[in-house]
Amino acid sequence: MLDRILQWDREAFIYLNGLGIEQFDAFWAAVTDISTWIPLFLLFFLLILRLFPIRQGLVMGATTVLLVLFILWFTEFTKEFVARLRPNNDAEINTLIRILRSPTNYSFFSGHASSSFSVTTLMVLFLRNRLRWAYLFYLWPLLFALSRIYVGVHYPVDILVGAIVGLLTGWGFYRLYLLIAPYTPSGRPV
Repeated sequence: MLDRILQWDREAFIYLNGLGIEQFDAFWAAVTDISTWIPLFLLFFLLILRLFPIRQGLVMGATTVLLVLFILWFTEFTKEFVARLRPNNDAEINTLIRILRSPTNYSFFSGHASSSFSVTTLMVLFLRNRLRWAYLFYLWPLLFALSRIYVGVHYPVDILVGAIVGLLTGWGFYRLYLLIAPYTPSGRPV
């Protein structure tokens, strides 16, 4: 069963990566670069500081920083434990695919997917009652994660598992936040 899933994963990757069009390479290379997303991170923190009392906003910010540190550690630990080669480093397929990036660490699961989905989930949970359109922030991790297939460094299962881990971790840190969050004058967590 696992062999069939891995075979499907490899075939799906080769197909999806092969859909890439050279004229869009610069766009996807920018999308996959973490520095491109710094304005979004700043927007998250500005929204938190603008829409919530300062103490609550600082606790939300600290929770977010702890989430990022945890998800980065957990992702790297899992990659080293599983030790799945990235497509760009797999001699069986790297001549069949388009490669725009060449990281040398392991593939499973995607750190881009896990970190972006975890931070976005936490931000959406923080902001959903104050911004109706907060769920639109999920466009970011979708693009960010899909870019990893385009640039040739992650299989679809890496992305899917990374997204699930990110969603669950974001939700878990939100629950943690509710345990330590400052309370409103009414005595209920905001």
